[in-house]
Amino acid sequence: MSMLANSENATGADEEPPDTGATRSAEDRHRLTAVQGLAALSLDAMASVAYGPESIVLVLAAAGAHGLGFTLPVTLAIAALLAVLVASYRQVIAAFPDGGGSYAVAKRHLGRRTSLFTAASLVLDYVLNVAVSVTAGVAALTSAFPSLYADRLWICLAVLVLVTGVNLRGIVDSAKAFIVPTAVFVGSILAVVVVGLFRSAPASTEAAAGHASALAGNATAVGALLLLKAFAAGCSALTGVEAVANAVPSFRAPATRRAQRTEVALGALLGVMLIGLSVLIGRFHLQPVEGVTVLAQLADASLGHNWAFYVVQFATVVLLALAANTSFGGLPVLMGLLARDNYLPHVFGLKADRQVHRHGVLALAAVSALLLVFSGGDVNTLVPLFAIGVFVGFTICQVGMVRHWREERSAGWRGKAVLNGFGALLTGVSAIVVTATKFAEGAWLIVVALPVLVLAFEVVHRAYERIGERLELGRVPEAPRRCHSVVVVPVSSLSRLTSKALTAAVSLGDEVVAVTVTQPDREGRRAAESLRRDWELWRPGVDLVELPAPTRALGRPIVDYVRALSDRHPDTRVTVLIPEVEPARLWQRLLQNQRGAVVAHAVRRDTDAVICRLRFRIGAQVG
Repeated sequence: MSMLANSENATGADEEPPDTGATRSAEDRHRLTAVQGLAALSLDAMASVAYGPESIVLVLAAAGAHGLGFTLPVTLAIAALLAVLVASYRQVIAAFPDGGGSYAVAKRHLGRRTSLFTAASLVLDYVLNVAVSVTAGVAALTSAFPSLYADRLWICLAVLVLVTGVNLRGIVDSAKAFIVPTAVFVGSILAVVVVGLFRSAPASTEAAAGHASALAGNATAVGALLLLKAFAAGCSALTGVEAVANAVPSFRAPATRRAQRTEVALGALLGVMLIGLSVLIGRFHLQPVEGVTVLAQLADASLGHNWAFYVVQFATVVLLALAANTSFGGLPVLMGLLARDNYLPHVFGLKADRQVHRHGVLALAAVSALLLVFSGGDVNTLVPLFAIGVFVGFTICQVGMVRHWREERSAGWRGKAVLNGFGALLTGVSAIVVTATKFAEGAWLIVVALPVLVLAFEVVHRAYERIGERLELGRVPEAPRRCHSVVVVPVSSLSRLTSKALTAAVSLGDEVVAVTVTQPDREGRRAAESLRRDWELWRPGVDLVELPAPTRALGRPIVDYVRALSDRHPDTRVTVLIPEVEPARLWQRLLQNQRGAVVAHAVRRDTDAVICRLRFRIGAQVG
């Protein structure tokens, strides 16, 4: 038996149920169809339509109107890369049906350290995607309603809580909740493209009226470096393409086929929208202006400044705010795989009833909330950090797939390897360019964070290795044997709780001893005398040992007593049974004195005794 399997059992990981038809049918109710997968896992990629073309235009604007003429060629190059990535990730889905995407590819073909570097880049990208998506959506909202600008941080946190709450109910519920916003956004963008293609002139320019142009007035040269920067900036539209491959286990059976269909549909829709919007930019001779997005200008020019314009804007606001759902669908699955491989705490591998990696969802929400607070809800603070991680993941995945084809040598493997190699070259160049151009703007944080996160994975892995060595996982243990056992029961007064505790103790051990800690002051001596007198009258058949506490410490006298027992009888198993009250209502826990927790902490820290905490439930009628 492998160390991994044993370590998961030792730390309480879920045991897989028998693979029966009934089990699969029940689980499939909480898994995704292709349409639901498109809604749950494509929001990040879909939302990038709102800022991808704009990123290209803003870079090319440095070369004036002549530079804007290269918007469509740059977009076509990005669309070609998108096609390469979709084809590649479609193969990744088939080759790695357990999910993990770039991490799984790198782990099998490029080695452990490279896979950890890939996982770290994906983790950072997913976390930043949540923060960027939420802040971008709220920024669009506050642009329409400036009075909300001062409260943008609280609005960001409220949106994060909403998305987290939906995802805690299950990925299927989140997909159902986001189908309508996704459909409205895609329909709106396609309407802008189709209607705009039939216009020879803009229907309206009211949205940009009165805003200063961001176009350089006297620049005409367009160099290779500028085009490369525009290409790298526009590649931000490709973030989220890998999410489907990371979350294959979230799909209904046949999961591989459904995930592949979702990946292709995502690539097709994204490519059509990007190319269509770029064509309209050239057709309407659009210029970037301050304070108005390129998408808003295109909607204005295509549909006119009417209700349809506001539908597009509202759909964009909603989708940007909800694009964080892509991370909630992909990152918890990735964290589950890392936990399975002993690189994250095993708690991240556990699933709730609705097939939710609940701890991964909550961890993602917590870190994202910290980023939102750090940035003050300002999207411009976070954008320079975005997309670097995903380009790193893209590049490593493509390189890994090249090695995959070389090892597999299936039909047509050379063409597939060339395709992946070309994709690796493009994404690798993009990663270098984006990092170099954004380094001073905050990208250095990602450069530092990646090795730090890899180091954290290594630390967790070494800790699990030490645990495995101590537990002798993978070896046949010695046969169990019976030994003499002593159960120590701390008591402070006579009650039904004391009776229940002693009843449990005599059932567990060969010998039972009740101990009470006596305080040195007058009140403490009076309480000890009262307990001693009541104990003699009660006669439970269990000795009561008084432990003086010169320093009024509660845990130390019990620890000393347990140590003395262990020293006198090395072969005796000592158990400390701590009786505690379990209130009927949550607020009643505030009324408890926490004596049991104090004793348990002291015994656990300073002795090898077994700790048993007996919960006595109080009926709801009390209080």
